Amino acid sequence: MLGAARIAPAALIKPARAVDGIEVAAIAARDRGRAAAFAAKHGIPAVHDSYQDLLADPSLDAVYIPLPNGRHAQWILAALDAGKHVLGEKPLTANAAQAREVQAAAERTGLVVMEAFHYRYHPVAARMAEIVHGGELGRIRRVETSMCFPLPIFSDIRYQYDLAGGALMDAGCYAVHCLRLLSPVEPRVLAARALTMRRDPRVDRAMTADFDLGDGARGRIRASMWSSTLLSLRARVVGERGTLTVDNYAAPQVFHRFRVTVDGRRRRERFGGETTYARQLKAFVRGGPANLTPPADSVATMTVIDEVYRAAGLPARR
Repeated sequence: MLGAARIAPAALIKPARAVDGIEVAAIAARDRGRAAAFAAKHGIPAVHDSYQDLLADPSLDAVYIPLPNGRHAQWILAALDAGKHVLGEKPLTANAAQAREVQAAAERTGLVVMEAFHYRYHPVAARMAEIVHGGELGRIRRVETSMCFPLPIFSDIRYQYDLAGGALMDAGCYAVHCLRLLSPVEPRVLAARALTMRRDPRVDRAMTADFDLGDGARGRIRASMWSSTLLSLRARVVGERGTLTVDNYAAPQVFHRFRVTVDGRRRRERFGGETTYARQLKAFVRGGPANLTPPADSVATMTVIDEVYRAAGLPARR
């Protein structure tokens, strides 16, 4: 692990205990004391003095990188240069240009790079895509996705421009990724509107964007960390024959509602089993076709995010 991040216990530590072939063997953080405390709490045997020292450890096969968004590309590239596979938190990079650098490095080294869109490895995501692209809803007319939650701690790193923060980056990357998953074609940005921070108008606290999805279909994403929409984690697809609505597509192991209406007939579907994080970690170990979120996918997602920022009159992250 690079960094003692808050997400790490749920995203790596706990699922690693249930996945054969994985041992969380070492950690490094900017503050060695913090890394040591994290290691003691979670049973990690080795603490390194720096990120570079950890990458130089020949006993390690792979690294998990949950650093702030603006630090992802630098350390992913360093990890690949050190011969390590990478599980990188979303968004994988700060912009599309960095994602292309990571893609080139992954292709050059032959190492696995997986963007940690953990929801993509759950049966809910697979079933959404199957219903939409399998034609059950008929010709798709509209796709809407959202990721909105309250984060009123404005000193949080997710509000810092120099760390590639903003609602679109932190919450909205899920909405953009899910829109891409359910869209008939790669989305093309038509317009975007941002609510920005007073102290730094480059940083969005909420974002709405509209898209052309081809053949007359339209799309919309909503992302917010602080706006009148306090909580929304929904995907909705409207077709000529019916609709699909999924509440909490991002963490369905916590709860979810999966509703389908086709030709006037309604049904609900339910999904259980392993968590998104455990499924993601198993796919990371397998690599190859099991990796549903490789760098090429990250390039496409970050291209849309860059275009949304430009359409909203804000600078892309860097």
